Amino acid sequence: MSTEETATAPAGPSKATIADIEEAMKDVVDPELGINVVDLGLIYGVHVDDENVATLDMTLTSAACPLTDVIEDQARTALTTGPGGGLVNDIRINWVWLPPWGPDKITDEGRDQLRSLGFNV
Repeated sequence: MSTEETATAPAGPSKATIADIEEAMKDVVDPELGINVVDLGLIYGVHVDDENVATLDMTLTSAACPLTDVIEDQARTALTTGPGGGLVNDIRINWVWLPPWGPDKITDEGRDQLRSLGFNV
């Protein structure tokens, strides 16, 4: 076989890691509190399939929150755009309500951010 016969098309983006996705999701900010969704503890789980599509199990501080579309748009932008086309090819958000979110889910960094905004946490 000649080298021309064995040449392959360039590979697409490699499969994103959960750590990379969580880091990118720090750009997604809860519009009401002004803190990112990772440090608020709103991400319950991340799965990346073989097609490099991320499924995020997420919750909100309140089931009545009307801002799911805003957060979903921010997440899509954070994960699918940027140099080389982004971390993943697409995202899906699975909104979950169990276990219910509570202040105990906020990271230490999130608590520091909330305190700097005047919240007592």
